[in-house]
Amino acid sequence: MKKKLLCMTLALILSLSIFAVGCSSSKNGAAKEKESAKQQTDFEKIKKSGKIVLGTCADYPPYEFHKVTNGKDEITGFDILILKEAAKDLGVELEIKDMSFDGLLSALQAGTVDVVAAGMNPTPERMKSVDFSNSYHKIVQSIIVRTEDKDKYKTIDDFKGKKVAAQKGSTQQDFIKEKMPGSEFKGLSKVTDIVLDLKNKKVEAAVLEEPIAKAYVSKNPDLAISDVDVKGNENGYAIAIKKDNKELLDSINKTLDRLTKDGSINKFMEEMVKEEAE
Repeated sequence: MKKKLLCMTLALILSLSIFAVGCSSSKNGAAKEKESAKQQTDFEKIKKSGKIVLGTCADYPPYEFHKVTNGKDEITGFDILILKEAAKDLGVELEIKDMSFDGLLSALQAGTVDVVAAGMNPTPERMKSVDFSNSYHKIVQSIIVRTEDKDKYKTIDDFKGKKVAAQKGSTQQDFIKEKMPGSEFKGLSKVTDIVLDLKNKKVEAAVLEEPIAKAYVSKNPDLAISDVDVKGNENGYAIAIKKDNKELLDSINKTLDRLTKDGSINKFMEEMVKEEAE
């Protein structure tokens, strides 16, 4: 009887050991698969999928804007031409996702998009959460006002107590807060809404990047670029990439270097300014 009981006990212990080993192996296998997927870089995922996904806010001509060609709406612009070249150098297709400007970096961090190009300045605050390519275009800000009010504003101080609009989370927002003290900032997601607010007298002025300001003023005779001197605010735009993606960052910087050296950057800007004005 004792011998039989001992045999049964040993059999039970053996069964439990086999079960534990099986569970451990299964868990280890799952963990290894998870770790392997985690180790796959964004660069490798892009190459494997055959596409790179660009996040942008397509209401910022000539950088990115909607255009109807042969009855079909498409997104084009200076940034788009640059990213098409980057995609070509990677050997993949470019997919574009249009979203609000203030949601772009969140989408990048969440992995919804692979890169962001939207006339974005690499501020110290943004660089805490994402990496940036080399700067590819120097920018100058412009203040636009209603044509009827242009003579009211001679210096930056004349905007004290006035409501001034710009895109939320943009370089222009920083400019208003730093360079236009005493003015009241109003943040909006789209440039079209900013221009509409200015035309409808909901704000007294708006800050836009110079080529964008010129593009909107050329189509709206009731708006004008202020004569107020805003020199010395030059900065640069760059492409945002998730942290720790050196291969992708190096590839994009290599493309930017090529486009700068062969003069394509300047040609792209001239082409898009002309196209947007048509």
